[in-house]
Amino acid sequence: MQLVVARIGRAHGVKGEVTVEVRTDEPELRLGPGAVLATDPAATGPLTIESGRVHSGRLLLRFEGVGDRNAAEALRNTLLIAEVDPEEQPEDPDEYYDHQLMDLDVVLADGTEIGRITEISHLPSQDLFIVERPDGSEVMIPFVQEIVTEIDLEEQRAVIDPPRGLLDDGEAEVASSRDAAEDES
Repeated sequence: MQLVVARIGRAHGVKGEVTVEVRTDEPELRLGPGAVLATDPAATGPLTIESGRVHSGRLLLRFEGVGDRNAAEALRNTLLIAEVDPEEQPEDPDEYYDHQLMDLDVVLADGTEIGRITEISHLPSQDLFIVERPDGSEVMIPFVQEIVTEIDLEEQRAVIDPPRGLLDDGEAEVASSRDAAEDES
């Protein structure tokens, strides 16, 4: 299985380094020296990582055969793709690879269908599930334990307990009635 692990940004300096936008939770595993990555567009790769370092909070990589700023700049916006064994699991049982979460059905605890995960957005503060609803609209669900209460890979579903107003007005009424019932108990 192929997994997009980074996107190349602008060139850094004059010796062929590039900034990268990391799209993996395990950059030390996927983006280490010696890693060979496919690319999109394919014409630019594969690329082998020669070295990497963090500078001012950004990951910088240098690839074999890319020795100057012009060659580095030519790689801008290229996606880096790693080959991942589909059976591979993260070490922490509460962590998941994006490919494990893609296409999961999103439901409320009572089984009410919300939609299907079509994308995962990795933001600095938290990850977001982009969920396509049955009507074709999208909703963003923060991937935090308070909201995503269960991931069941065998059943291919993510159970959520959304706060009032997260989904839409109709769901807000469901949430407010649930909150009222909790207040009474």
